[in-house]
Amino acid sequence: MKIICIGKNYVKHIKELNGSFEDNPTVFMKPDSSIIQKNQPFFIPEFSNEINYELELILKFSKVGKHIDKDFCLNYISHFSLGIDFTARDLQNDLKLKGLPWEISKSFDNSALIGKWIPYDDKIDLNNINFLLKKNGKIVQKSNSSKMIWKITELIHYSSKYFTIKIGDIMFTGTPEGVGKVEIGDFLEGFIDKEKIFEIKIK
Repeated sequence: MKIICIGKNYVKHIKELNGSFEDNPTVFMKPDSSIIQKNQPFFIPEFSNEINYELELILKFSKVGKHIDKDFCLNYISHFSLGIDFTARDLQNDLKLKGLPWEISKSFDNSALIGKWIPYDDKIDLNNINFLLKKNGKIVQKSNSSKMIWKITELIHYSSKYFTIKIGDIMFTGTPEGVGKVEIGDFLEGFIDKEKIFEIKIK
């Protein structure tokens, strides 16, 4: 099982990090060892002084596919949810300045929180999902998937040109603006509309 992750998919998030706009989706990977086990907290790793939360709409795949046509991409999705891409921002910024790959800042152990899965069917419009993140009871990220630069079918179509989509694979679809630092003692909660999808303590 692999986790395909998308960066730079919301305009305001790109601007808040002073990033550049690209002609295609930015894709990176997380290994299965990045998944935080159920009911476990997130432990701030010793190698970073600036771990950021990044709330994202996530997808789970139920079919094998390669070079998937945009018209059929949604047929490969079995569930959707919310997740957090925990990012060692200080490491990422340093590696970017050096022109080096930045996987260690994104793909380290326990860097991926996955919320409870919601079954997907074609009555659900994945391009119109309201979601938000609360940190210690205060809303810090709030958006709608309609604000994605690249829509979900485009993300699946593009990624499947390079990676075979397999059963159980997961896709993180990018984070909106409002990312920020976590500290020991913080409590994060993710919601789709008014339904709580996850909660996690920071230790």
